[in-house]
Amino acid sequence: MLAGGAAGRLAGPAWDAARWAVSGAAAVVLLGAAAVGAVVARARPALTPTVEIAESSAPDLYGMVRDLAARLTVPAPSAIALTPDCDSWLEDRTHRAHRLPGRGPHAAPDAAPVLVIGSPFLWWMRVGELRAVLAPVVAGTGPSAHPDIAAARRFVRGLDAAVALPGRPGLGAVRRLGARPVAAVARTLLRAVGEHAAEMERGVAAAASERARAVDYGLRIVAQEQVGLAYAGWDRLLTRVALPAWRMGRWPSRLDAGVVSALTELSRRDRLAEGFASRLGERPACDLLEEPGLVDEATSLLAARIFHGGPAEPGPGWAPVDWQRYPEEVVDRKWRTEAARLHRVLDRLGARTGPQGPTLTRVLEHFSTAEDGERVAAALVAELSREERAPDRAAPDGAPGSGTGPLVPTAAFEPAAGPLPPAGTPPHGSAPHGSAPSGSAPSSAAAPGTDSSGTAPSRTPPSGAAPAGPPVRGADDLPLLPLQPPRSGRELLADHVLAAVCCAAVDTAGAAPGLDWLDGPVLLVGGDGAGDAGGRRRADVGPPVLALIEDADPEPLRDWLTSVGARPEKPVRLV
Repeated sequence: MLAGGAAGRLAGPAWDAARWAVSGAAAVVLLGAAAVGAVVARARPALTPTVEIAESSAPDLYGMVRDLAARLTVPAPSAIALTPDCDSWLEDRTHRAHRLPGRGPHAAPDAAPVLVIGSPFLWWMRVGELRAVLAPVVAGTGPSAHPDIAAARRFVRGLDAAVALPGRPGLGAVRRLGARPVAAVARTLLRAVGEHAAEMERGVAAAASERARAVDYGLRIVAQEQVGLAYAGWDRLLTRVALPAWRMGRWPSRLDAGVVSALTELSRRDRLAEGFASRLGERPACDLLEEPGLVDEATSLLAARIFHGGPAEPGPGWAPVDWQRYPEEVVDRKWRTEAARLHRVLDRLGARTGPQGPTLTRVLEHFSTAEDGERVAAALVAELSREERAPDRAAPDGAPGSGTGPLVPTAAFEPAAGPLPPAGTPPHGSAPHGSAPSGSAPSSAAAPGTDSSGTAPSRTPPSGAAPAGPPVRGADDLPLLPLQPPRSGRELLADHVLAAVCCAAVDTAGAAPGLDWLDGPVLLVGGDGAGDAGGRRRADVGPPVLALIEDADPEPLRDWLTSVGARPEKPVRLV
């Protein structure tokens, strides 16, 4: 229309008005497209929270990966990081928001992607198995170096980041208002290119898999069985063992070593896993790390942050716990805290209190005579919510498991924003655990987190440890991925009554809290006292507890207490 006007062919007032209207609309469209393009190009892509492994702290691991890349004739990954998950992938961290200029192995804009390895693989798999499993992943660095594939991936990641921009914390009201139409356009574009991007990634995966067939193909088929087994053991360890500790303000500092114990126990119980025990004589992949204990501790804290939302650093209300201390500091403290909460709720509801203080008899009589289980459950939910909202949730002085000495930070962590610094050196003046787990199942004489003498390792830093490098900046706030949905009121009530029963058994029948690698906290009856692992596990208390709270029938629970020698009329110790 402009050319026609200049040539004198589109003249007249009508054409002038149309020319101005169309030119104005085109200018608005061009400005909007430029704004969307600028936002997509500058948007900060999501970044997985990881523990970065410096080459100085894992030269053998870096050497294995580089040798694997050379055999596959592809570029080697620019760095290695660990994630508390049973998966491995390549992650592009060349975006300007994810790097410090001139610092770090992946600081260059054209650097190879970072290899992210699931930490349970390092402890459960043998060196050959890990190399076979990583071969298809490392083979993906070849397609990543192709300029067209790299540009397509950057564009898709930019669209994805632009879609999430309005929900990013810290945006002002004006910027958030402007980000919404940009996100709508980016969402439309993302839907349009989604199928093509998926086809591209399927082609890349097929090419990488075909290239990796030349390296340890037969061993990879066997190693895939270990991937599924590791996933099952890791999920069980997190939900049954780690989650109760996180809820009590403790985080197990040897989760990766614990998954070896859990999988060894699974192999012992499951006849299908008989042959797996023979693997433990081979060299574990965690031996490729210079300081496996420090790396395990760092990934354990990161797992607590991701799956439970715990603090980024240890503190008075968020302390590490070794497996040897788990029954005392987690199981016993959990039972007594929940029993105390149950008695506080009963006090508020006006339940009768005996002259001797809190006893299990009070609980039995209340639920067998007053049909107010729903009311107690609702009160427990409200009490627990109030405690979780409290600003200071540290363990009270003198409480079981609260500790008597100062708590020492044991790993290097930045605030809850993205990947962690390289493991290998404890900053802030802290010191690591001493001996590193061997990757094999711990015996009864030396559990994970202990040395060969069975005592807790010293917290002295290793000599010659390299200083921690700078963290990758610009990462998203740490995501929270709860392992389980919130417990219902009935579940909370059953847990609290069960805790009161276990407290009575421990205080009056000589029972002891224990740890089962697959089922978490358990009650041991028939040992020589607290902490004795020689007791017999009693897992049959659940049905009597349900009969009490659901049917108001205390007789099954009274019979069970009689069978273990517990005296419900005696007062119990509470937190």
